[in-house]
Amino acid sequence: MDETTDARPPRLNEDWLSVCIGLFIFLLSLGPFCGVDLLGWEVTTSIWTTPMGALKAVSKSYAGWSGLVSLAATFIFLMAVLGLGAASLRLNVKRFLSGFTVVFFVSYLCWFLGSWAYIAATPDKRKALGVAWSMSLTPEAGFIVALIAGLIVANFLPRVTVSIKEAIRPELYIKTAIVVLGGFLGVTAAEQLRLATAIMFQGVCAIIVAYLVFWAVVYYVARRFFGFSREWAAPLASGISICGVSAAIATGSAIKARPIVPIMVSSLVVIFAVVELMALPFVAQAFLSHEPMVAGAWMGLAVKTDGAAVASGAITEALIQARALSEGIRYQPGWIMGVSATVKVFIDAFIGVWAFLLAWIWSAKIEHRTGQRVRAREIWERFPKFIFGYMATFLAVLAIGLLAPGLLGKTKAAMGEANILRTIFFVMTFFSIGAVSNFRKLWEEGIGRLALVYILCLFGFIIWVGLAISWLFFHGIRPPLA
Repeated sequence: MDETTDARPPRLNEDWLSVCIGLFIFLLSLGPFCGVDLLGWEVTTSIWTTPMGALKAVSKSYAGWSGLVSLAATFIFLMAVLGLGAASLRLNVKRFLSGFTVVFFVSYLCWFLGSWAYIAATPDKRKALGVAWSMSLTPEAGFIVALIAGLIVANFLPRVTVSIKEAIRPELYIKTAIVVLGGFLGVTAAEQLRLATAIMFQGVCAIIVAYLVFWAVVYYVARRFFGFSREWAAPLASGISICGVSAAIATGSAIKARPIVPIMVSSLVVIFAVVELMALPFVAQAFLSHEPMVAGAWMGLAVKTDGAAVASGAITEALIQARALSEGIRYQPGWIMGVSATVKVFIDAFIGVWAFLLAWIWSAKIEHRTGQRVRAREIWERFPKFIFGYMATFLAVLAIGLLAPGLLGKTKAAMGEANILRTIFFVMTFFSIGAVSNFRKLWEEGIGRLALVYILCLFGFIIWVGLAISWLFFHGIRPPLA
């Protein structure tokens, strides 16, 4: 192939390509249902105190593989799949593969560093790991490390950025990750159906209220007081008020925003999720120790990334359990974190509905010309196609859990394997976001004002209204006693 990108129109766009890759990974993860483990060779990284032994194959079926062999196998698999994807996009495949090699290994190194026990271990895991203290950031700290690494490359190593630009594709990586995420969340939803029906109903009601209140207020603040255009205000409202990265990307696609818009919002989402993770569980312990389910729901509504929200629920549960034990009360484990996961899963599941509504509103109201009828094709063109993949994997796994509960354990293991690749796609996303984020350009685009909107809305409004909604729907409900 020559040194230029193929000028012919692509066979697929990134939206549909992400659906294809995500569904392919999902189908491979179902191998155990046919008696064959097709993804068990993937590399997984444990929270570690010494580097040796941190890497290993995710499945016991491949226990004889060393961590480095699993890492190599994971890289080769992704390089092959994404190389075919690059060909379908009519990219220069040779340049893509050389750039992807850099993106993959730098990103994975960042994830590895973020998994160091002194950074990642939550309070409930310190004793087992033999560490007296930690920053309690969970392995999601790797996203921050990857973002910083990307920013260093973009701003101090511009020649490196140019040499790997074919493989710097944050939207492709994040959309593929979201398709795979659907199956993982489907398992969580199926498991949480075992919670009391009342809690499930309360969770759904709380989410609907949060969507209707949070989104509208953030959008209004961004437009009215900070002068952001609709292109910026809508993804910002979704990212701050709903579920962070996934919602910002879906909203950006639905309204046809420039790629830089959801990318900048996503960066802020991850940074502020870490701040919330470090602070809110301790606030919950101090003021909500006698309302544990309120505390759990609050984590799900307030913390904007999936991993950080569930981790916040786990930390909150550990802190409140400790306080309750000092008073002679022993709650059954899992319920506080369970309500955090329940609220977060239903927030995520609503992304598809919200994306459709925004696609219709932008077609029918915002960019509609007077006298013209809104065509279904316009809404179809706006609707982010990767949402179909996300909903397909979510509903398929949820159906398995509901119709064949006996298979839930096997399904959970299968989605756990798929989730390994989802994590890798996420960390490559944040390295890529950093690599396309020149500080000067970010400032010109208004990231300073964007951060001000985020701070004002999150800490001045969303956290406290989320607490009020959690109190309204979960006040008086307590976990069963052990």
